[in-house]
Amino acid sequence: MTELPELSGKVALVTGASRGIGYGIAEAFVARGDRVCITGRGEDALKEAVDKLGSDRVIAVPGKAADEAHQAAAVERTMEAFGRVDFLVNNAGTNPVAGPIAELDLNVARKVYETNVISALGFAQQTWKAWQKENGGAILNIASIAGVSASPFIGAYGMSKAAMINLTLQLAHEFAPTVRVNAIAPAVVKTKFAQALYEGREAEAAAPYPLGRLGVPSDIGGAAAFLTSDQSAWVTGQTLVVDGGLLLNLGVH
Repeated sequence: MTELPELSGKVALVTGASRGIGYGIAEAFVARGDRVCITGRGEDALKEAVDKLGSDRVIAVPGKAADEAHQAAAVERTMEAFGRVDFLVNNAGTNPVAGPIAELDLNVARKVYETNVISALGFAQQTWKAWQKENGGAILNIASIAGVSASPFIGAYGMSKAAMINLTLQLAHEFAPTVRVNAIAPAVVKTKFAQALYEGREAEAAAPYPLGRLGVPSDIGGAAAFLTSDQSAWVTGQTLVVDGGLLLNLGVH
């Protein structure tokens, strides 16, 4: 990014943001003048993301989302670097298994929940204590349409995203009126994470979408920018489905 806007005075922490949806959200925040801390497992990928986003506005803290020590370190580092953490985006997620739920390895299911749900709760607790309880802000959980409908062969992922939607409700109720908490439930977005769902067959994969295409990270970035802005100041406890109209086809044969 060659020209950066004036600083907004706001700071965001975005998990799982070295690429894909998380990167798209971080990019949207930087574009409106926020300073951002991004997290992820790969140090090299994080460094590359920081270089592209602007090292004067963005820092990175590597680590695994489910690691409580990493959660604490990411929030602490954000506070040290920027003095505040107005927005938390829980984007880090995993989907290591596909297949019938009847054959799901329960240890794998536990791992999915640890990364996709428990880590989000941990980060929310950390940002609440460090800044948001006294100063306000917003939390955004990246869920999935897999959490609002049946998701054949990715059942563990879908269950975890349904839990994340309920976590959004619980946090929105408990953290009000200081902090607003919402979720976004995307359909398939063209990222490395979702590559197996469309690679080599993108036209076929996009055919059921009324808007005629799969999502891209900036689609979610725009929604995230709205839900963490003053324009959504009276919105909390909601899950915004961003799916190119895909769910409109449920029940249509």
